[in-house]
Amino acid sequence: MVKADLVELVAQKRNLKLSEAKRAVDAMFDAMSNALAAGGGIEIRGFASFKVKQYKARVGRNPRTGEVIRVEPKRRVIFKPGAELRNRVDMGH
Repeated sequence: MVKADLVELVAQKRNLKLSEAKRAVDAMFDAMSNALAAGGGIEIRGFASFKVKQYKARVGRNPRTGEVIRVEPKRRVIFKPGAELRNRVDMGH
């Protein structure tokens, strides 16, 4: 499923115009993105949780040349599916 499919599904399920459904989906993604960018977490019970994990700077190696390189610190989003989602995926519903 891509974003356009999600917009269409929301429009059908809620009897909305495509433009209204797109604004709703965009607003939800913007709110989620802003919360994560600010370092916060998101928990949607029964679906999943998202949190930001901070990774420290470290020394690594270029696998091709073996050269020592500095890996800069970074932040990544961690996705953890909820029990209900895991069960639905496992059962193939």
